[in-house]
Formats: sequence, structure tokens, C-alpha cells
Amino acid sequence: MVNRAGDICLTGGEGGGSMAALIGRSGGSLSSTMKDSYFIPMMLLMLPVWAFSQTGGGSGFSLVIVNERRQPVSGATVRQLQKGTVVNSQVAGEDGRAVFAPFNKGTYRFLISSAGYQPKTTDEYRWPGPGSDTVRLVLLNTSLQEMTVTAHLPPVERKRDKTVVNVEASVTNTGATLLEVLERSPGVTVDRNGGISLNGKQGVLVMIDDKPTYLSGEDLNNLLSSMSASQVARIELMPNPTARYDAAGSAGVINIKTKKSNSDGLNGSFTTSYGQGVYPKNNNNLVLNYRKGPLNIFFNYSFSVTKYLTDLYAYRRYFADDKSVVAILQQSAYFTGTVDNHTVKTGVEYRLSQGTTVGMALTGVHIHRKGNNAAHADWLQTDGKVDSSVLTQSRPVNFFRNGAINLNARQRLSENADLSVDLDYLHYAVERKQDFDNQLLAPGGYHEVFRSNVPTTINIFSGKLDATVRVHPGVTLQAGLKSSSNHTDNASAYENLENQQWVKDDTRSNHFVYQENIHAAYGTIEGKYHRLSYQAGSRYEYTSYQAHQLGNRLQKDSTVSRNYGSLFPSGYLSYKLDTLNSLTLTVARRIDRPPFQSLNPFLYIINKYTYETGNPYLLPQYSWNYELTHQYGSLLTTGVSYSRLSNYFSQIFLSDTTKTILYYTQGNVGRAYNLGLSASVSLSPLRWWSVELSAVYNHKQLRGFSGNNYMSTIDQLHVNVNHQLDFGKGYTGELSGFYTTRSREDIQELLYPAGQVSTGMSKTVLKKKGTLKVSYRDIFYTGAMEGLTSFPDATEYFKMKRDSRVVSVAFTYRFGKSYKISRHLEGASEEKERAPNG
Repeated sequence: MVNRAGDICLTGGEGGGSMAALIGRSGGSLSSTMKDSYFIPMMLLMLPVWAFSQTGGGSGFSLVIVNERRQPVSGATVRQLQKGTVVNSQVAGEDGRAVFAPFNKGTYRFLISSAGYQPKTTDEYRWPGPGSDTVRLVLLNTSLQEMTVTAHLPPVERKRDKTVVNVEASVTNTGATLLEVLERSPGVTVDRNGGISLNGKQGVLVMIDDKPTYLSGEDLNNLLSSMSASQVARIELMPNPTARYDAAGSAGVINIKTKKSNSDGLNGSFTTSYGQGVYPKNNNNLVLNYRKGPLNIFFNYSFSVTKYLTDLYAYRRYFADDKSVVAILQQSAYFTGTVDNHTVKTGVEYRLSQGTTVGMALTGVHIHRKGNNAAHADWLQTDGKVDSSVLTQSRPVNFFRNGAINLNARQRLSENADLSVDLDYLHYAVERKQDFDNQLLAPGGYHEVFRSNVPTTINIFSGKLDATVRVHPGVTLQAGLKSSSNHTDNASAYENLENQQWVKDDTRSNHFVYQENIHAAYGTIEGKYHRLSYQAGSRYEYTSYQAHQLGNRLQKDSTVSRNYGSLFPSGYLSYKLDTLNSLTLTVARRIDRPPFQSLNPFLYIINKYTYETGNPYLLPQYSWNYELTHQYGSLLTTGVSYSRLSNYFSQIFLSDTTKTILYYTQGNVGRAYNLGLSASVSLSPLRWWSVELSAVYNHKQLRGFSGNNYMSTIDQLHVNVNHQLDFGKGYTGELSGFYTTRSREDIQELLYPAGQVSTGMSKTVLKKKGTLKVSYRDIFYTGAMEGLTSFPDATEYFKMKRDSRVVSVAFTYRFGKSYKISRHLEGASEEKERAPNG
């Protein structure tokens, strides 16, 4: 397997324990000690939920948001404040009305914000009291004086079409990587190979600032683990996005919004953090923005240095045709390394006239990863005695460079019509180098030395045109076109050291060239009629690609090409039963195209007995997703979902003719079915205490063929709990955690339960311009990944530990004004979702 730090490694986890215990664990059961290590901490987190006190009032409270012309302001965000802390939030509907469920007795203010308007904080309201009021917003203008809005955002906000994770609102995100933040987000799980799941389903389109990342699997995993949480403002989880988004991602879209400041004048923030686990970790982030009149200039720079470790253990048993054990391979490894990450994003926007805005954004990323790996493999006899041992040392060095430019323009054609254009160019230069040294520690043993260099270049062009027309006060039409072209050139060079001379190994070396074009068109209608809200749309995408494997003296030249197109309808119906209760039905069809590297037939060496290879004949997989949700104000959201995935591609495992070398690859193995139940609760038992609880249950059935006919069924549960505590005088605290039962993402791999508990505290300083935070993540060190993999003629128990128990200290200083206005949506295509990263 490939570890989460991106280095080549063994599949595994932690050694120790008797051989009989290991064999017992490989059968899929957990010891009572392991179960208790997860169960007890999570029960401590969840017990206080029952303490929710009685609410006052019975019919709720509503605010109607209007502009200076007394017209409703739809989409305005209304946050309910108690003593400066956000305890609830709602989004105003088409009629400008934001409705809140009955809440605790007391006095409250409301903070209202909307694009293009001055934020406004209301006077105090006493509850129980009058059930509604009207608030008027004022348009922004260049003479607006500095204003300061102070409020503590909740860690999670739930809206009809998405769940928003406010990264800075959670103290336990201090010093964390972006990947670690995602792991603790409601409904999100990450497997050992970097696959991200949302609500129990794999296949997620990951975007950064509304632009697809063009990365997938381990490559995406590496990028996210290199980014600091201090770069991110919020994460949007959208299980059923509209047709305006690319159809990629059978499980939906995760949109990561980096920090930006858009107030008048010069303003921004600086954050620095230091974390100490087994090894140190340092993250730094600077956000600057200058806005004056029609001009806006922004700049974001992040720099991090992180030392990582991965502790691996694997216990593999080989079987004869009669299922008797014929050989045992026990592997342990300890990998360390350092990751340096520099990320710059800068750009300018200029308002040419009242209705015309143009802009340009530049992005640059440089990641340098250097590791030092040591692995030990023992061949055991069936009685457990060591037959022979292999020591492997490797020194991986990876470089990842990315440059991107975006040109955008927005034209207001009339009061009811807008047109926007986005042009993107991205260039990737990735280089992966590794030296291997294998030694057989036995009489007459061998000493093998070889090295590899795998450079990749990718060029992506994308153009997008979107139009919006408001044909009626309650009806909006959207339509658009998109076209993209992607070219990747991937060389693989292996050399063996023979008689002190480096000799090219043509059995492993290769050259792969890939060209892909995707063209798309979409249209949607969205509106409201009395209590019924609706959105319906469809997207058509046409894909053509050619994969060319250049041959050498030992390998034949080959070409694979394919053209296919399909329609992807989507939409929802939402009915408001009363002021508090609403029902929403969502339907969508989506696609997952094979990642670029999964089509590459290269052999990628994981260790002497495990290889990884691509499959140029891999086909896209398609899904139908259905979901029915019920929402009771902002207190409770429940849902039931069903999805059907066809042409399901899964990681599959093959063995060579000697049955000693195992191959990881991907293939279209059949169908997957997923029945899901979900519930989320947001409550405040006491004025100083708020709780967020979410749970997702999935019944999954995977059917397919991989050497044999397979049918795997599993019931799994994922729970997130977050306690926010306000101690007053600028002190806030947090206790949070997550837990996942046994789960399965691939037909042949079972994952054992996992979870972790974290805590933290923050204090505002320097007249609320600064914030000091301390966090302690994975307190009980239970965040290991553990499971069982079934090969055609073997099974493998594995366990992987990371440097996840970390104490971090961070300081943030903010300057300038604290209100925020909207930015133009930048567009690009979904191909970045499938490109490599170093």
C-alpha cells in the first residue's frame, strides 16, 4: 500500500502480541480492550446530549430581511447571538424570511449578512416575546466607515443543500492538516489509501475555492495532508449538488473555501502554530486584502514544515487450493520524513462599471517531500519459525509543482440577468524519485539495489460560460457551457545496480501519454410556489480520451481510446409543512471517471512482494442517488437515502504465478447498493454550552467478480460529537470526537472500528484582535487504521499508526475591518480531480 504521507511502504500496522493473537485478529474480531478504547471515550462525549433543557415558546421566531426599497433579500445569512456567541443560524428564503425554532428563554441579538449589503446586528430581543420582526439592510458603498462585528461562529451549520463546517470555530483544528479536519467533519471518512467518503459513499469531487482540485486518491490525500487548517475558512459538504456543478462525484461535492478578506482598505490576518507529537509540526498563514473603490487586490501565502511518521504492521497468510496455510509473511516498517509546503494565491478584481467586473487569479504550489523508510519482512514456516528475512531500505524524494491562472468576468445584462465567463490554465510538474536496497538475511542471501524516477507533466485548459435569468420574483433560470482539454505525459524509469553500473530495467520502465477532452452543457430552473420550493436541471457531458503506452525493446506499444456521453438529471422538491417542519426530496445521477493514474498500466513497486498497477480498460461508474429529509427548524434534521452504483470500480488484488507477489489494481467489478439513515441535532443545554451531534448509518451491499464471484454486505455507523463551551471573559473550550464501526469500501477489504477524541481551549487577546489557541488531538491514541484484506490465495491483517496524538499552540492576529462581502465564483473543470500530486 501507499501510506498517508505519500511514501512507498508496506501494508500494515503495529506489531506485537502472540502469533495466535494475530491470527485471531485477522479473522475480523476486536478484543474487548480495543472495543472499550473506542466505546468509553465516545460515551463520555455523547452522554450529556440528554440534558437538553426545555425551550420557551411554541411557534418559533422569524425575521424578514428587506432592502432599502422594502424588497425581500433572499439568501441572507441570519445568525442568532447570545452574549456574542452564535447559537443558531438560518438562511432567508425567497420571501426574505428566516425562521427559527423555539429556543431557550433569554435575550438575543441577530447578525444579518448578505452579499453587497452592510452587515447589521439587531437590538436585543427577549424570548418569549413577539414572534417576528422586519430588518432593513443598507447597500455597501465606498464611503462606508469601519465597522467591527464580533461573534463566535458555530463549528457546523446545516442548510437545505449543504452542511458548512466553520474550520476556525473549532479549537481542536488548531495546528491540524486539512485532511485531519476532513476526518472529523460530519459524515466524512478517509480510508488508508486516501479515498474520501461522504455519508458512507465513495466518489467525492473535491474543490478548493469553487474549483475542482483535479486530484484523486493518494494524490489528493497527499495534497490535503500538506495543507494547514489555518488556510481554510470553511468546508461545504454537498451530497446532492445542482446541475451547475460537474457531474463527477457519485457521493457529492466537498468544497474547501480558503481564507479571504474583502473589506475596504488594507486588512488581513496572520496565523502561526507549533505542534508536537512524536515529531514537530509548524504551520504559518498570511492573508492580505486591499480594496478601494472599484479595485480589489488579494494575497494569501502559506508555509508549513511537518515531520511525519508511519508505523506499519502486516501479517499475510498464503493458502493452498485446499485452504491450508502454506506460507506466512510478517512485515513491519517505520517510515519518517519531512514535508515542506509553500502555497501562494494572489489576484486582482476591477469593477469597470456598475455592471461589469473582471478579475485574474494566480496560484502556485510547491511541495517537497523527503523520506527515510525501513521495512523488515520475515518469511515464517507454518509453525511460526522464521525461515528467512528481507530488510528493505528506501529513500523517497517527491517534488510537486503547480501553477494556475484564472481569468474571469461578470456582466450584469439587466436587473434580472447576469453572465459570467471563466478561463483556466493549469500546469503540473511532478517528480517521484526513490532508491531501494533489499537484503536477504539468510545464508547465501542476496543484495539488490535499484532506483526509480517517475516524472509527470499535466496541462489542463478549461473554459466556462454561465448565465442567470430571474424570470419572475420566485423563478430563476440558469444555463451554461463548459469545455476542457487535459494532456498528461508520464514516464517511468527503473535502473538496477549491476557490477557498480546502473542498467536500465525495461521490464519495469515505460512511457504513458494520455489526452482527454470533456464538453458539457446544463440548464436548471429554481423557484417557489406558496409552500413548495423546487429545483430541476440536467447536465450533458461528452468525454473522449486516448491512452497511449509507448513501448520499448521488451514491451509492446499499445493504444486505448474511448468516446462516451451521458445525461445527468438532478433536482429537489421541498415542502414547508409549517413554520418549523419541512420535507425535501432530492434525486441526482452522477459519474466517477477513472483517475488518470488508474488507467496507467505501469508497475509501481510498493515492496519486494507487493506491486501496484493501473488498468487502461477501466470504465467510468454511474450512480443514482435518492434522499428524503425532514427538518425541524435548526434543531433536528433526519434523512433516509438510497443509492445504486453500476460499473462499480473497486480496488482488487491479484497474485502472480508463483503466488508470492501480490498486485493492487482497480477494475469494474459489478454493482454497489447503499441504504442510509442520518440524523443531526443542534442544541444548547445551557447558555454557555452547545452540542452538535450527527450520525450516519449505512447498509451496504457490494456485488461483483474479481477472480471469484463476490457479495459483501455490511452495516456501518459513523458518529460525530462536538461540545462548545463559553467560559466568559474571552475563554472558550471544546471537546469533540468521532467513531466509525466496522466498515467496507472495497469488495475485498474490511476496516475495523476507529475513532478519536480531541479537546482544546482559546482566549481572545490584544483587544480581541488576537486569539491564542491550545489543542490536544487524539487524546487516547485510537486513530489507527486497521483491517483485513482478502486476496485470491491469501489474507492480510494490517494496522497503520500515524503521528496523530499532537499538542498544538496557535496564535492569530487580525487587522483591518471584520465584515465580509461576496466574491465571484471561479470556474474550472473536474479533471483536476484525477491528476497526480507529489
